[in-house]
Amino acid sequence: MSHRVNSSPDKNIVDRSKTVRNAAVSKAVRETRAKLQHGNPRSQQFTSEMASLYINSVLQSAAALPILVGAIAAVGLAFNLGGGALGWTLAVLVLHALHVFTLRFIQRRKLVTDDNAMGWTRRFLGFQFVIGLFWAYFALQTCTTCVPSTFAIFKGAALLIVLSATAMSTSMLQGAVLVSVIPAVIALAYAYVLSRSPLDLGLMAMFATASVFFIYMTGTLRRANVQLLSYQVEKDDLIAELEVAKSVSDEARRRAEEANLAKSRFLASMSHELRTPLNAILGFSEVMSGEVMGPLNNDIYKEYVGDIHRSGQHLLNLINEILDLSRIEAGRYELHEESIVLSEIAEDCIGMIQLRARAKNIRITEQFEPGLPSVWADEKSMRQVVLNLLSNAVKFTPQGGEIAVKLGWTAGGGQYVSIKDNGPGIPEDEIPVVLSAFGQGSIAIKSAEQGTGLGLPIVQAILAKHDGEFVLKSKLREGTEVIAIMPAKRVLQSVPAVQEVHSNEKRRRSFA
Repeated sequence: MSHRVNSSPDKNIVDRSKTVRNAAVSKAVRETRAKLQHGNPRSQQFTSEMASLYINSVLQSAAALPILVGAIAAVGLAFNLGGGALGWTLAVLVLHALHVFTLRFIQRRKLVTDDNAMGWTRRFLGFQFVIGLFWAYFALQTCTTCVPSTFAIFKGAALLIVLSATAMSTSMLQGAVLVSVIPAVIALAYAYVLSRSPLDLGLMAMFATASVFFIYMTGTLRRANVQLLSYQVEKDDLIAELEVAKSVSDEARRRAEEANLAKSRFLASMSHELRTPLNAILGFSEVMSGEVMGPLNNDIYKEYVGDIHRSGQHLLNLINEILDLSRIEAGRYELHEESIVLSEIAEDCIGMIQLRARAKNIRITEQFEPGLPSVWADEKSMRQVVLNLLSNAVKFTPQGGEIAVKLGWTAGGGQYVSIKDNGPGIPEDEIPVVLSAFGQGSIAIKSAEQGTGLGLPIVQAILAKHDGEFVLKSKLREGTEVIAIMPAKRVLQSVPAVQEVHSNEKRRRSFA
């Protein structure tokens, strides 16, 4: 099982530009959720939208009706309808122009709102009824000099064309087609009652049937548009709720970051305050243990002094680790970079840990690739990385175990330090716990040498500050391998001095 970590430790950046708005956010979430749960796309909530669509449709097709009326009037003159046809044509055109100018005025002033949409809808239906009266007047026209069948065909065709045009332009207004055709149907029925002509009956039946069809089609079209509007509103509400949820999340993250930063600052301050008296305790206990000021005649006192010194040293190490982690999390961990050799640092750390390893009869083997160039890094930090990893390996390697330390090139041109032990290993489900701050696995908890659980998080953070990576591979009862990787951009490639000597020799020869 391998876990690779490559994340920036400077994550505690607090955004103080955002204000606390939990009350408003919660209210917006409740309102939006109520709309989504209780909204009815077939209710009257889209009346204003449908009225606006009706206005747009009529204005876009404004030129169609004058052309149609003009064509009907021209054919009517051919049928010798006389001055009545001209008067009817002029009245329809004037009424249509008044209608168009009124709708344009309403659209520009945005007079249709959610509050008055029903009132405007009734006015629009009233105008359509007036238009229907004019077409009813046309349906009552007769021609004594015309062939009855020809005139019936002309009148039926004109009424059907008018019906289709009305249906297309007023489909968004509920009931518009119905109120427009009722006068014409009544007029055709009245004409049939007067004449008892089969032509008038057929014309009335055809027009009524077509009216029913167009009423059904416009209703279907209108319902589809209402459904589309409801989907649009739901989409907008969902987007609004997502934005609100994001605001809530950002606010929670900001508060968490502020709390984390306050915690880091508190720990850094308290660790510093605790370390000062602790150094005095360590110093005095070391003086007493070495009997510098005189012998301690009581052996129990000597044992107590040793316990005080060891406990104080353990507490100092804990405080130092907390201080380092707090500085890293607070973004105050600065690197003092220079040219260092990783093999020399690894050798020094192995020498420092060798005494503890021999006490447990642990053998440490080295496998370093020769001729590795220097890297650009913080020597103190890298020494802390290697020492922490070696300390963990010695701590969890059993008596008579073995630790292998390797150092070499990575595939990408960087350098790595690998430390592998044959200890008990880490269960797969505990690896994330071990990599977290203050996290300890079950093996560490049962161990006699319990630590703070800060070693690996500090290693991760230091490597991340160097743009490096940390890899942990472990299998239960097989051991653990940890790898610290430095990127290729931090490897210093030096130019051999021989080339410079050759170039200087060439210059001297050229001048000679």
